[in-house]
Amino acid sequence: MSDVEVRPARPDEWAAVGGLRWDSLREAGGEPDDTREVFAERFAAWAASRGTHECFVAVEDGRVLGMTWLAVLDRVPSARRFERASGDLQCAYVVPDRRDTGIGGRLIDAVLARAAALGLERVTVHSSPRAVPVYERHGFRSDDDRLLHAFVVHSDIFTSGDRKGEA
Repeated sequence: MSDVEVRPARPDEWAAVGGLRWDSLREAGGEPDDTREVFAERFAAWAASRGTHECFVAVEDGRVLGMTWLAVLDRVPSARRFERASGDLQCAYVVPDRRDTGIGGRLIDAVLARAAALGLERVTVHSSPRAVPVYERHGFRSDDDRLLHAFVVHSDIFTSGDRKGEA
């Protein structure tokens, strides 16, 4: 694994990242609206236009093996600290044949290092049950009863079904 480089994605890799995003939907049983190639092109254009999202990739021999994104959200100024922001770790994915090799953890660490460099107050993540232990090993906790969320009703495959904790 020492040959795997984890770093910010380059614009020429955004189509490959889009392909991974497409793969993640298929792996979860979803049915994409576009072919992988069309989606990857659209995704690359989307990534090029985002100033609020930073992508990190794991690359070996030119192959993008994994990705994750840091979305940065400005927060309302407070009297204690005027410039404030928080982050959300999004779309973490490692190709199936390279899972359980530490790549996902290295991607998480890259996002957390960038968040620290930006001075973000916190980073949140919405995780699959399988990945919760990985995030916990890298410092994420769910024991803060002040950080709440609400589900918005729609038919997305990732939010339909069991909604534990809904009021």
